[in-house]
Amino acid sequence: MPLSGPRADARRSGRHHDQETSVQSTPSQDLTELTTERLVLRSWTTADADAVLADDGRRPADWAEDFPAEGDRVIAGLFHDHPVWLDAYGHRLIIERDSGLVVGSIGLFWPPAEGVLQIGYGVVASRRGRGYATEATRELAAFALAAEGVHSVVAGVELTNPASVRVLEKAGFERRDTTPADEAEGVARFGITRSDRLE
Repeated sequence: MPLSGPRADARRSGRHHDQETSVQSTPSQDLTELTTERLVLRSWTTADADAVLADDGRRPADWAEDFPAEGDRVIAGLFHDHPVWLDAYGHRLIIERDSGLVVGSIGLFWPPAEGVLQIGYGVVASRRGRGYATEATRELAAFALAAEGVHSVVAGVELTNPASVRVLEKAGFERRDTTPADEAEGVARFGITRSDRLE
């Protein structure tokens, strides 16, 4: 499914999924890891970013064969200008619990603007269709909405990418723009609020 949110603006990538799954999360004490039924969402480190950006042919053993995707490289290249994205409320690697492999990334574009925080995500092609993007998006959105000063999490998605639209809808996001779907072109805005989570 293509990256969503500001990440999509930086660079489009073809990553998606289409299965929903239930999520029971367990944050670690230091908030750098969130655990769902099938995934661990671990904060990026500078070493992770350096490895993604390295062009020396060496690959960590804990990467899926098609990680990193182009969107992951774009994000890794932005950490120097946005170091806060390496914090707990920033960007995370998506790790498949069964294999221990990194299969994508997801992130919050901190800080929030007037209580609104953007999210972006992507799962590598080899792990599409398993519901990982929805599971990760649902979990990170819930985590973000529990943060002080955040009342909404939003994402932009290209309407030509129905798989990405399904990710957001299955994660509980609703379309927030006012253009009718049959008339819309380009990118639609989806969001979820604290009150949506309580319903």
